[in-house]
Amino acid sequence: MKKKTVVVLFFGMFCLPVSLVAQTEPEQITMVNTEFQDSFYEALLQKGIENYDKALIALQKCLNVQPEDATIYFELGKNYLALKNYENAYNSFEHAAQIDPKNKWFWEGMYDVSYQTKNYNQAINVIQKLIPLDETYTDDLISLYMVTNQLDKALPLINERNDKFGKTDERERYKMQILSEGKYQNEEIANLITQIDKNPKDESNYIALIFLYSQSNESEKVLEVSKKLEAAIPTSEWAQVSLFKSYLDKNEGPRAINAMNIVLASNKIDAKIKHRILNEFLIFTNANPQYTPDLEKAIGYFDTDKEVNVAKEIGKFYHSKKQWEKAIKYYEQSLKNSSTQEIETNLLLLQAYTELKQFQKVAQKASEMMELFPTQPEFYYYSGLANNQLQQFKKAKDVLEIGLDYLVDDVNLEINFNIQLGEAYNSLGDFKKKELYFSKANQLLKKE
Repeated sequence: MKKKTVVVLFFGMFCLPVSLVAQTEPEQITMVNTEFQDSFYEALLQKGIENYDKALIALQKCLNVQPEDATIYFELGKNYLALKNYENAYNSFEHAAQIDPKNKWFWEGMYDVSYQTKNYNQAINVIQKLIPLDETYTDDLISLYMVTNQLDKALPLINERNDKFGKTDERERYKMQILSEGKYQNEEIANLITQIDKNPKDESNYIALIFLYSQSNESEKVLEVSKKLEAAIPTSEWAQVSLFKSYLDKNEGPRAINAMNIVLASNKIDAKIKHRILNEFLIFTNANPQYTPDLEKAIGYFDTDKEVNVAKEIGKFYHSKKQWEKAIKYYEQSLKNSSTQEIETNLLLLQAYTELKQFQKVAQKASEMMELFPTQPEFYYYSGLANNQLQQFKKAKDVLEIGLDYLVDDVNLEINFNIQLGEAYNSLGDFKKKELYFSKANQLLKKE
């Protein structure tokens, strides 16, 4: 029976490996005489109840009878290790291995000591003797190379193990760590090209190669690999990620839209990639407005996205371009899709309404938001502004005075409040207060 070997974690922390093998347990060797047998069983008994010092005494008696018995040195090593007497433990395991170098248990004891004492270079030397006895220890060796920063030795072993036994999550994490250092990327590119030639139906190798070429901005090679992936695996959704960008660059709108829709509908492709593609298509649509219906369809894929409010972000894009009608359209869509009334989106919407002089909408929306957020001064400001424009001067004055009480540490907003109050009092014929608020606005402007 074999226990699983536990290897180094991604961030370099180790767990103690305790693999068993198909070899015979050393304790099972037949005892040759009564004295030896009694002492040996006494040692096992004392070890079992954690009396390690007494177990060592009994084992020394065994050595007096059989001074070159590998099993006794192995048992000595285990008891010394339990007592954290690492030097004697290692020497005992080493002596056992010198007597019987083909017994995996003895080398593993030396590995355990090296591991516990974090003597990783020594552990590497030991494990290289273990691998011919059990190939699975190669993964331990990879972990040791990672923790000792011998990445140039780890990478070929990772590729060798992946090629022979298939990929594991742990080895792929190690590979990502190695490839984050650019000097290893050419070696990995060559390996991936070889793997694609050997296994043209393995999508993961194409994806990894596309990623590496993207990292170095080799767009032509990205396109080349994407087309090769599409030819080898016509159903591959990943091929469309790179092809989409190529179609946009060539102004091939319909083909880009088809590729985009495949990607956005995919359950395999990361949300960040989907957001990037949508953003690129948004920029493309801004220059090619005939594709606006396709943009709206694309936005629909993100209706359930809980991390990014896509409609709002598109509204902000058009907002920055001062394309107010489009901004309003997407802000309203965002609010319609949301289960809550977000303050920022409503403020952006109020600004867009104001830019288009849609003051009736400003007044209505601001009034609704004051009820929901009664201490948010911006909504009182927009209500006052809209009512001034609608010639509802008393209403404007009342709401602005209330909102001013909630205003804290926002000089620009305070200036605007005072200007609108001055406008309201001017229209109401109270010129003294008109001058008061305009004066306050001027004083604040001078401080800026």
